[in-house]
Amino acid sequence: MTQEMLFALIGFALSTSITPGPNNMMLLASGVNFGFRRTVPHMLGISLGHALMVFLVGMGIAQIFARWPVLDIVLKVLSAGYMVWLAWKIAHASAPRVGETAGRPFSFVQAAAFQWVNPKAWAMALTAVTVYAGGPGPEDMLLVAAVFSAVNLPSVSIWTYFGQRLRGWLTTNRRLVLFNRTMAVLLVASLWPVLA
Repeated sequence: MTQEMLFALIGFALSTSITPGPNNMMLLASGVNFGFRRTVPHMLGISLGHALMVFLVGMGIAQIFARWPVLDIVLKVLSAGYMVWLAWKIAHASAPRVGETAGRPFSFVQAAAFQWVNPKAWAMALTAVTVYAGGPGPEDMLLVAAVFSAVNLPSVSIWTYFGQRLRGWLTTNRRLVLFNRTMAVLLVASLWPVLA
């Protein structure tokens, strides 16, 4: 991969990782509801799970979708259904009582698995391997995956940090409920560009 192509890949990874999408909406909500430290496994799951996805897509999964286009429709329907369910869970999350920890943030495995039903993650992975990979070999795919992981983790951490910073303002149950419902609506809305 040339230096120019590497910088272009870094720019693509940054612009797609830091902009609003399902992962970032969920991390913002998790930062508010659970704090930064408890959300670290979720952030790592996104970063490393997506890197694995990029690698596997580059190594041949994209060809399966090219061969059977109906799988694209099935994936979109499953993704939309799962995200609507997650949005419902976020919208109905309640504030923990003093000394109580209500709910649990996504685990590493849950966040990594979520990448496979995240339409934005699929779009990012498919674009990365078709546009930026120098060739079909595993070395090229590992490089693209490594760049995504290196850029993605700091990007998603910003969303969690902002969520944690909002915790002080969201001390009343009314504000927290309004925030969680807004995040739920934004999570569903984040599906529109990919599904349209």
